[in-house]
Amino acid sequence: MITPALSLSRAPSSSFSASPVDRCHRSTGALRRCGPSFAYKPAAGICYASQAVELLPSLYPEIVVRDARLEECWEVADTHCSSFFPDYKFPLDLVLRIDRYIALLSGFSVPPGCTRTCLVAVNSNSVTNGFDIECGDPREAEFQKYNLSRGSIAGILTVDTVADYLPRRGPLKQRRTGIAYIANVAVRKEERRKGIAKMLVQEAEARARSWGCRTMALHCDVNNIAALRLYKNQGFKCIRVPEGAKWPEPKIAKGVQYNFMMKLVPKI
Repeated sequence: MITPALSLSRAPSSSFSASPVDRCHRSTGALRRCGPSFAYKPAAGICYASQAVELLPSLYPEIVVRDARLEECWEVADTHCSSFFPDYKFPLDLVLRIDRYIALLSGFSVPPGCTRTCLVAVNSNSVTNGFDIECGDPREAEFQKYNLSRGSIAGILTVDTVADYLPRRGPLKQRRTGIAYIANVAVRKEERRKGIAKMLVQEAEARARSWGCRTMALHCDVNNIAALRLYKNQGFKCIRVPEGAKWPEPKIAKGVQYNFMMKLVPKI
């Protein structure tokens, strides 16, 4: 039986320091969204949508990019939250992970004719049998550790054709077609500088091509220079939003501004 691919409620494209419309990776906030998104607005903490970008070609053949599996829901949620919200403290950090976990479990449905998948970069050399949830700061007395992550997932990325963050067409506000949108690009801190973000983006491009998409799009924090450089190196161009236009974009933290970036999907 084929395990269904997972989806994330979306955030700007990157959180790797590694998402017209995205990583991640200052990532992972909620793009809507198939599945619950953050139902509250945390008062404390900073969202880092892209904490580590990978600019070097991959020299690590042990890293494999594939669709996420159902049993990896918690680890995907943990990767997302630890990358985009690293400064959140217990119990808020645990609540964020549970919220993301529920979103993954319930986020398989998409509108008719649309596709969405969550890609994971798996490090076969990092698999452990531990199951802990690490909450809070280890230096603080209230730090608690419950680990549920196996430590095999090095990075994540969501790609879809739902077009929630693309401007609608015409007076009837029709959904855009033929455009794949990248979001939630995140790479774990200990796995950065291995070209993992680049591998995820390249696999997302391959999926977009297989879906028949002509274009890819994402949002990237204007202050995330490393993520911008990564996307530009992959062929993305910043698209100027017409003055006064109200194009949809991720809403993760107050004051965060995004570049809307697009690229043509090259034919093979």
